[in-house]
Amino acid sequence: MLSAINLKKVWHAVVDVEITEFEVSGRILADVRRFVKGLDIRKKRLLEICELVEAKIRELGAGPAFPCNVGVNEVAAHYTSPWKDPLMIPDNSLVKIDFGVEVNGCITDTAITLSLNPQYDSMIVAAEAALQEAIAAIAPGRKLSEIGTLVERCISRYGFKPIRNLTGHKIERYRIHAGKSVPNVSGIESGRFEVGEIYAVEPFVTLKGAEGAVHEADTAYIYRFVRAKGAKSKESLDLAEYLQRRYRTMPFASRWVFDSGEYEKVAFEELVANRCVVGYPVLVEVSENVVAQAEHTLLVTAEGCRVLTG
Repeated sequence: MLSAINLKKVWHAVVDVEITEFEVSGRILADVRRFVKGLDIRKKRLLEICELVEAKIRELGAGPAFPCNVGVNEVAAHYTSPWKDPLMIPDNSLVKIDFGVEVNGCITDTAITLSLNPQYDSMIVAAEAALQEAIAAIAPGRKLSEIGTLVERCISRYGFKPIRNLTGHKIERYRIHAGKSVPNVSGIESGRFEVGEIYAVEPFVTLKGAEGAVHEADTAYIYRFVRAKGAKSKESLDLAEYLQRRYRTMPFASRWVFDSGEYEKVAFEELVANRCVVGYPVLVEVSENVVAQAEHTLLVTAEGCRVLTG
């Protein structure tokens, strides 16, 4: 039987290995981030951008932690192209590209905003400045709510408004949203940062006169597996077992399922109808004003925090 001291050593060894894998994930994502910044998105199909980003992640030896999100103008989050998506990047648009890397379940998450209209450039500056202020302030023992206050004040100084009901999030192995949230506005969010925790911090910025909140659209193209129980046909049961084995608790795109050519839409629709898989609805700014986003994943250290995706 292992002594308490030896058990502690084993636990620290496991944590160290996991943190190393998060760092590997972050280094790959930093490379992908540089690739995305260099993309010319004008006149491109959204589907092409999603597939370029996801292919780059695989080329570098990792897997997408979730489908690449491409949010145009008032679409703040959770839009990935569906199967055979015809939509194009519009002229003069503000485009958020949110993407993540997974290495043995160790997830890192980042986002950048690209502007095709100079009048939106200052929104990107505000989002990036708020992100940097948050990173500089994060330290073990600090309240999560204090970061929300800093982010809101920073964005307001630039003459914009944060999105109040979108937050950053703690990350754990195979769990992209692991309980704790990092707000973008002042409030009473409970909890504190602790050494060894991984967080994605992501300010969202909209215009001063906007509602400053998002609502769920009627569409969803990103899903996660919940349970196989409820699958009625052999085809849907086979698909449920595949999704559980392939994605575990991580998000996946409906187009990934259909692109494989092995499964029919009717089987997938049966799983959705029976809550075997659940969707992440597309999130749109309530007043349909444009939204900018900036995001990094970081590790909380004894000294403060270290950006993994920079």
